[in-house]
Amino acid sequence: MTQGTTVHGTVAEGFEAVREEFAAFVGEEREDYEGQLCAHVHGRRVVDLWAGEGADGDSLYGVLCSTKGAAHLVTALLVQDGTLELDRKVTYYWPEFGAEGKGALTLRDLLAHRAGLVGTDTGFSAAELADDRALAERLADQRPFWRPGTAFGDHALVIGALTGEVVRRATGRTVQDLFEERVRAPYALDFFLGLPASREARFRTVRPMLPTPAQQAVLDALPSGPHTLAGIAFNRHAAEPTDLAALPNERLVRAKGPASVGGVASARGLAGMYAAVVGEVDGKAPLLKEDTVAEFGRPHSVGYDLVARAHKSFGLGFQATSDIWYPWLGAGSIGHSGAGGSQAFADPRSGLAYGYTRRRFAFPGGAAPENERLVRAVHRAALAR
Repeated sequence: MTQGTTVHGTVAEGFEAVREEFAAFVGEEREDYEGQLCAHVHGRRVVDLWAGEGADGDSLYGVLCSTKGAAHLVTALLVQDGTLELDRKVTYYWPEFGAEGKGALTLRDLLAHRAGLVGTDTGFSAAELADDRALAERLADQRPFWRPGTAFGDHALVIGALTGEVVRRATGRTVQDLFEERVRAPYALDFFLGLPASREARFRTVRPMLPTPAQQAVLDALPSGPHTLAGIAFNRHAAEPTDLAALPNERLVRAKGPASVGGVASARGLAGMYAAVVGEVDGKAPLLKEDTVAEFGRPHSVGYDLVARAHKSFGLGFQATSDIWYPWLGAGSIGHSGAGGSQAFADPRSGLAYGYTRRRFAFPGGAAPENERLVRAVHRAALAR
């Protein structure tokens, strides 16, 4: 193992191989590696591990796009309640959204990243990126970058603001308030869409990616000009281009918890939320019914992502985890990764809920590559029970 880096925490009987796999991975990492791994099976925590100087199981990390899972859990709850209808036009809830030819788009297509509204022509300020209401107001007037409903692309920095404005118009409440009331507080989860000042001491600032020369060559070869779709989607064309790794380090972002990228969580919080989504936890019934999980988890947009310029698969607000990341998981697995390396999902067929965080931004972005070996180890142990 890397000198000075020790794996801490516990695993349940039958999950010893997960600890061994985590320790093997940590031993191959830089000396300053810091991260957490947590998993539940049928509501019972079976893996709770962490490594890194100064870190523990209660440490909190910026989880960037893994935030979308929390935000769209709120949307799924409202659909389940009957407050929102997937096949209603977005303009039914938010009339101003219909400007510039967007009037026919349904909530279902919006959730499936089919709006063509990945950013604005001139980009956003740092203050706007922290404020979902400001983003929604700007986006309502923006003409789409492709004909809505005909293709899809990752609305990376804005999808939570778009769907969140539908939630606000329908309920009078923000996604952040509803998540706190219906999900975080009842389960005492360390997963915050708006980190209270009282928890700030537990936050671990994101460290930037440190690519090897070979990795840097890969990054340099990417078609990432500021005015490409990817550049617009990640706000690289703005007067102040966005550095994803720096976003969670801004107190304003952590305090407001924008629903696309502003979440702060531990691996316990990530796994705990998904455990509650699909299974009984502490005597409470699952948050989502089986048919709701199936509807939101099944692929809706599959194929060539116009932003990523690669094969992607989205459910409704969630990534289709078993299609895009881990094909050995059960069909309909539901979750979302984060650009810095975090990963979180539930496999309703095995009862597995998984959460992973890391402090240093991972290469090449998205779910960190170590998740493949860690997920495989946890899933294998879960099936062997």
